[in-house]
Amino acid sequence: MTQRILVVDDEPDITALVAYHLAKAGFRVSTAANGPDALKAAREEKPDIVILDLMLPGISGYEILAELRKREETKDVGVILLTARREETDRIRGLSLGADDYLTKPFSPQELSLRVRGLLRRLGSPPVTAGSTLAAGPISIDRSAHRATVAGEELSLTATEYKLLLTLVERRGRVQTRPQLLETVWEAQPDIQTRTVDMHVQRLRTKLGDAGRMIETVRGFGYRFKGTERGARSR
Repeated sequence: MTQRILVVDDEPDITALVAYHLAKAGFRVSTAANGPDALKAAREEKPDIVILDLMLPGISGYEILAELRKREETKDVGVILLTARREETDRIRGLSLGADDYLTKPFSPQELSLRVRGLLRRLGSPPVTAGSTLAAGPISIDRSAHRATVAGEELSLTATEYKLLLTLVERRGRVQTRPQLLETVWEAQPDIQTRTVDMHVQRLRTKLGDAGRMIETVRGFGYRFKGTERGARSR
């Protein structure tokens, strides 16, 4: 089945450009020019990814993102922010609200298509059959179902947060630099916005609660999952 992409932008030229290139790449594309229409389309059409402009009339892109993450039917949708805002504070705010990726205008349509494909791979990685359950302390990851729990309670993770947690646990005890995590989780080149990693780690720690302390910051390098080989196992 062809994946569906919802493009949300109030600039007709930008919307047409993005829709054209994504349709040319083989995706089914729908569009919305404001917040209410975007939320309605996301609820009714159930897109795989929403490409979301931040500067929208009425309801801001931030508010739409927060609403998407709050609603049960849209909380797992992939979100790529596409905006003219270049300030780090804007990027941090978007990532902290649960965006999976961030691209500034002007942008390369080819890069946007690559990022869409990368996020789709994170959303729909093939099932793992052998040793599909990975446990580390109170954290349990079911790789075949793309689910993670802490002390038996299921976590509400975005596709990117899930892959970040899985990568850290699979490589437990080893320092992962920000460029390494960008290449593995975001499938991006090492020079692309390493601050993205920090914001996702911060959000992941919050969702893990007390277990978030198992993700250790290694100053000047990156992050390390502190679970030991004895404390982490596959089943």
